[in-house]
Amino acid sequence: MRYGVLLVDDDPSVRHTVSRILKSAHVNIKSVTSGRECLKELERGFKGLILMDIVMPEMDGWDTIKEIVDRGRYKDIIICMLTGKEEPDIKMDRLKEYVLDYIRKPFDTIKFVELVKEYLSYLK
Repeated sequence: MRYGVLLVDDDPSVRHTVSRILKSAHVNIKSVTSGRECLKELERGFKGLILMDIVMPEMDGWDTIKEIVDRGRYKDIIICMLTGKEEPDIKMDRLKEYVLDYIRKPFDTIKFVELVKEYLSYLK
């Protein structure tokens, strides 16, 4: 099975930049604009690393993770928050067992690619 990256972020510039960085590192990436689209990708069978923004309209990152857990869709995925927020908010407390890392934007590109590849290696 080939695992990939699913980027969940409502900001088009973040989706473009992260996609470009990971594609240039030969990482299979798909991006979606919302938590609802993320859930649809999981229903379609996505397996791999989810890079989840926190601040999104309608359904924020934490609510999306809660829904992933409630639907039992957390098998064969790793979730990392990818956010501009300095500190996790209180919602993380009840979901932290499902979140491997909290990556803050802006990030160091080289370290970011290394982290993504390392986390994908956990799934093999």
